[in-house]
Amino acid sequence: MTKLRELSQIIPAQPTSDGDGVKISRVAGFNNARLSPFLMMDELKSDESKDYVGGFPPHPHRGIETLTYMMEGHFQHKDHMGNVGELRSGGAQWMAAGQGVIHSEMPIMEEGQLHGFQIWINQPASDKMKPAKYHDFQPETITEYKTDKVGLVRILSGDLTVDGERLQGPLLQTGVPATVTDWRSELPAELNLSTPEEHNMMIYVYRGAIQVGERELKQGQFGVLSQGEKALLQTQGVGALLFIGQPIHEPVVHYGPFVMNSFEEIEQAVEDYNAGKFHQY
Repeated sequence: MTKLRELSQIIPAQPTSDGDGVKISRVAGFNNARLSPFLMMDELKSDESKDYVGGFPPHPHRGIETLTYMMEGHFQHKDHMGNVGELRSGGAQWMAAGQGVIHSEMPIMEEGQLHGFQIWINQPASDKMKPAKYHDFQPETITEYKTDKVGLVRILSGDLTVDGERLQGPLLQTGVPATVTDWRSELPAELNLSTPEEHNMMIYVYRGAIQVGERELKQGQFGVLSQGEKALLQTQGVGALLFIGQPIHEPVVHYGPFVMNSFEEIEQAVEDYNAGKFHQY
């Protein structure tokens, strides 16, 4: 008998700020193994420039991947490796920090609506000290699937099986399989997914609501689903991010922009950054 996923935990996003005063709503799961390989999700949303104009000036990372998805807005990425990329409405960018990267994400826009997400994905221990990587994905490269029954599905990373059809996003080089998908519908819709039973699955609703079995997930809520081979999601109208990934069964030690496997490795990351070693990678 097919094992259907159920909504087992609801986590409300918390308002906070980061960078140079950028207002965000955050879900942090560094100590929640049921979110692995995902560590954190920030939603950036405002139509007031004072909430985002400061951007994210140069700062370091080690031991994580970041996937940034811009629904509305225009930011520019720069890093110490010489990469420069523009993140515009509908596009995404991915960075694997590995042994170390220093980057900035600054708004090109000075007014208008900003709505985007940054997702932190853990790197397995075997990848945490590898050279950093960067790639951006312009809107036209994002895989889209649209039907009257489903609405619109945009697959940013990994792969997704919808109604028996396997869809693949442009980003396939994450350290462990990690699928991130944007699901939108203005009308009643139903999403029938086949999922690897051992993978974790989460949903964040940024507009509307989703029915998962007998439970409802509303705007601003992050839902953790139980293990299972299928997920049946129903809505009267929604915008949501879906996360499905292979868990990393390793210790997680988090300090600011660094995520490693031990306190000693965190201390080494801080020491290396302060000594200017990140600029040498």
